[in-house]
Amino acid sequence: MHARTPKHFVLEERLERYADFIEPAPQDYAGRWAEACYPLGGTTAAGGAAGAGRFREVRLDLGCGKGAFTVESARREPDVLFLGMDGEPLCMAYAGGLAAKSGLENVVFLAWDGHRVTEAFAPGELSRIYLNFPTPFPRKRQARRRLTDATCLMEYRRILAPDGTLRLKTDSRPLYLFTLEELDAASYQVLWTSEDARADFPNEPTSGYEERLAANGAKVFALEATPGPEPAHFSPTPQRGLVEYLPQDLEKLDYVPLGMEATVWNMRNREAKLWAKGHKGRGSASGGEKAN
Repeated sequence: MHARTPKHFVLEERLERYADFIEPAPQDYAGRWAEACYPLGGTTAAGGAAGAGRFREVRLDLGCGKGAFTVESARREPDVLFLGMDGEPLCMAYAGGLAAKSGLENVVFLAWDGHRVTEAFAPGELSRIYLNFPTPFPRKRQARRRLTDATCLMEYRRILAPDGTLRLKTDSRPLYLFTLEELDAASYQVLWTSEDARADFPNEPTSGYEERLAANGAKVFALEATPGPEPAHFSPTPQRGLVEYLPQDLEKLDYVPLGMEATVWNMRNREAKLWAKGHKGRGSASGGEKAN
């Protein structure tokens, strides 16, 4: 889903206008986010003290998009610092505007590449990382770009507190199933899972993106995990295409996750041609291989 901009929207002007709410060099604050962003005067936006000049926790919304989830989360927990990170300038322009209008003092947006996240934080600095609807990158050759690839999960271990957690929400069941395997490979303990998070957690903050997905018939898959004992020997998992996690009978697929529409369309066309020729369709080895 592509963001629509107003007729007279000027990206550079928006970024400059909301520069106070967007940090372009987060590495400068590694290890001191909780203190550096604490409001002057020692109180939070809600008027209560959060501690001796520091926030109680620091949480990161990695790949925050336009920032609605980040801002609403900050509104609900004024003694927690919420940081939203995204490398897309357009998203930062919208997110900065939301932060400015909110009047909250516990939300900051970081214009930064999520694959460099460990440069922005000290070891153990984050109590939670949110991954809300990360890009699934369905092709096999794109596997390392997924934010839930085991190599990324191993990186998050460095910046999560010992009891810190990672939360995923996605409309993609293939990405959800893939992530469960990757969490095991990176030695995380899964605390809970949900295959309909909107029903199981109706009061959770949402974003306009999630609302639009729901309107299109999507269910939200979610999980929370915490790092277990670090594996003695870690090797990256084999790269896999998300097509491997689709049902064998594509006619049972009542919702196609965003990012996989073309893949599913091609597979259905291939099955129809094979069926017309009297073959078994997707069950053949060549069908599964080409889909990656």
